[in-house]
This record gives sequence, structure tokens and C-alpha cells, in this order.
Amino acid sequence: MSDSRHDVVIVGGGIVGLAVALEITQRFPHLRLSLLEKEDRVGRHQSGHNSGVIHSGVYYKPGSLKAKLCVEGAQAMINFCRTHGLPHQICGKVIVATQADELPRLEELRRRGEANGLAGLRLIGRDELHEIEPHASGVRALVVPSTGITDYALVCEKYAELIQAQGGTILTSTAVTGLRDLTGEVVVETARAEFSTTYLINCAGLFSDRIARMAGKNNNNDPEVMIVPFRGEYYDLVPQRASLVRALIYPVPDPRFPFLGVHFTRRVNGAVDAGPNAVLAFRREGYKRTDFSVRDLASSLAFPGFWRMAAKHWRSGLDEFRRSFSKSAFVRALQRLLPEVRKEDLVPGSSGVRAQALRRDGTLVDDFQFVPSGKMLHVLNVPSPAATASLMIGRAIVRTAEGNFGLGRRLSDRESENEL
Repeated sequence: MSDSRHDVVIVGGGIVGLAVALEITQRFPHLRLSLLEKEDRVGRHQSGHNSGVIHSGVYYKPGSLKAKLCVEGAQAMINFCRTHGLPHQICGKVIVATQADELPRLEELRRRGEANGLAGLRLIGRDELHEIEPHASGVRALVVPSTGITDYALVCEKYAELIQAQGGTILTSTAVTGLRDLTGEVVVETARAEFSTTYLINCAGLFSDRIARMAGKNNNNDPEVMIVPFRGEYYDLVPQRASLVRALIYPVPDPRFPFLGVHFTRRVNGAVDAGPNAVLAFRREGYKRTDFSVRDLASSLAFPGFWRMAAKHWRSGLDEFRRSFSKSAFVRALQRLLPEVRKEDLVPGSSGVRAQALRRDGTLVDDFQFVPSGKMLHVLNVPSPAATASLMIGRAIVRTAEGNFGLGRRLSDRESENEL
């Protein structure tokens, strides 16, 4: 017997799970919804360990779900912050080419951004770059005026407040330990109780693949991807040198990777982050180099796609690890964008862990990935710009749930069916 009966259970209290819950409580207030979060508060992991950037959508392939939802989501996030009085700034950013062979990629970013509907993009030379960011160095740059910054931990708190005000329930310290897919219901097992629900939406982030496998272990429904955790490590500019950066300074990214390269980000509190690098984490929530989990590492190493990825990208991986253990190497990477930055200008900052879905063939899943399975929907890949696009991602996930298993049908409809 289950301890409580729900229409919808959402697993995961990060910004995506919260956005899904917010969308459901706003559109379908008649549904009984609970969100289960294993930590003692929401937004503890990816959502609370990011740079706070409101991304514009300049990077993403035109026509992709990422591109569409990021552009729409950025405006929705700005409007949300304005409506609820959350700190934010539309500061713009520059993407800087530091050598000539990066210019074709910079032009491709401009083309992508315009195809995605961004206004005000323009390529500038060295002199105008110095007017915008006096200490930056480069041969050419792309100005992206719509980029902004906010505090996503505060956004998560506001989402949670609105969900509860609209009748949803958020249960923290409630880790899911098992799932039973029965006829007409899903039973969600936790250490504190069991929950019976008509629909389940898995937004477990770094553990979304495990929840999906937990749900499919009785019917051989393998999600075919593995979440591989990549830790991003930051330094902070000391306050006396924060004036070196006015807003956001980014390099031209390498198209082979989903990471944007080390960059400078001024946060809404005025501090300036430098980084991140991207190294394999030996624990799914491994924010420190010393964090280690036998289970997490073993699952990565046992997945065939991991070795195929490693064979392809081992050189760049070694470079990232070198920067992780060598501050001098990290500083040299930063000096390509900001030559004046010195080793003594940087102090260790925060770190975050990115949940990156990896296929069996060794390719990284680039776009968002939502996988329906019966009365369940598994959100298996929502990396950056997930925070920026969270409101639109929440809407897209709910629409997917509507189309695949009828989420939102009124209780009276289902009750009538049960009576027949």
C-alpha cells in the first residue's frame, strides 16, 4: 500500500524539475502534484552551482530545441526576474577571437545567432573591443548585447514559493529508492514513504539515467545513455582586480565540445569568476578533486561509450586536467583573453558539475532529450542553457507529457473511465 496518492510526481528539485512543477500548477491546478528532492532544499546542485548567465542562444544549431528554447527562455527569464524583483542585469558579452584561425568560427556564431533570431549582433575590431572591454585582447570579437546575468539559486527559491502557493507539494530529504510500474499507476519508493501516482516525470539531473533504469529494469527499457559528470572549476578575481572585467568575456568555443572554454563572468553581486575548465568528476556530485565514488566511477568506466569518447578526446582531456592541477596553466589560458591577469590576481572559487549525457557510440548528446516511457517521462539531457531556458523547458516537457500520456486530463474524465 502506498502512503499517498498523486496525479503527478516529479523527481528532482533542480531548476528544471521546479519549472515543470510550476508549469503544471499554473496550467492544471486541479492536479495533485508532489515534487520529491533528495537534498534538504531545492536547487542544491547544477542549479545552484552555475555562473548565473542568462544565455542569448548564439551558440546553438538553428532549428534545435536548445536554440528555440534558449532564445524564448532568455526573454521569459528576464521578464520573470523583473516581475518578482530578482536581481538581474542585461550586460551583454563579447566573444573574442584571439587568433586568425578562429575568425571563420566567429562568423559562424554570428550566422547562427541571426538565424536564431537574435538582434544587435555585430562583429567588431580590436579598437572597438577595447572600448567595450578595455583590458581584453583579440583580433576580432562578436558583440552579443542580449546576454544577461542573474542568481539562479534565488530563481529556484521563487519557483518553489510559487509552486507551493498554487497548491503543489515539495518534499525535501526524500530520495527515490525504487519505482514500480503497475497497471494504472506508478509506485515511487522512498526511505520515508511510498507515493502512488498516475504520472511520473523524471528531472533528476545527474541521476536521471539511474532513475530511468530503475523505472525500466522490469521491462528492459534501457535509456541508452549514461550521465557522465564533468566538473567545472573556477577562480575568482580578487576584488582589487575585478575592474579588469566590465561584463562577460568569452573565447570562441571549439565546436567539437559542448563546453564554452575558460571565460570571465561578472556576477550580479559584482564579483568576477574566471573559468571553468571541464574535467571528468570521479563522483556525480564531486565538487572537489578529492571527491570520489566507487559506484559513480565504475558506472562511467563500464559504459562502452565512455571509452569511445576517451579515445577521441584524450588529448583535450589531458589539457583540462593539467589546468585543474596547475594554476599557472589555468592563468595562461585566461591570459589569451585578458593578458593583464596575473597568478596572484586569482583565488580559488566555486565549482559545478555538469550532467552530460553520453551515447553508447561515444558521442555527447548535444540537444535536450526527453524520453517518454508509458506513464513516465524521463528528462535525460538538459545541460546549459537549462537555467536560462527553464521556463520554456518546463513548458516543452509538459507539452510532451500531454501528447504522450494525456497529462492534464481532468480527474472527472479519468474517474468516469474507471467507472465503466
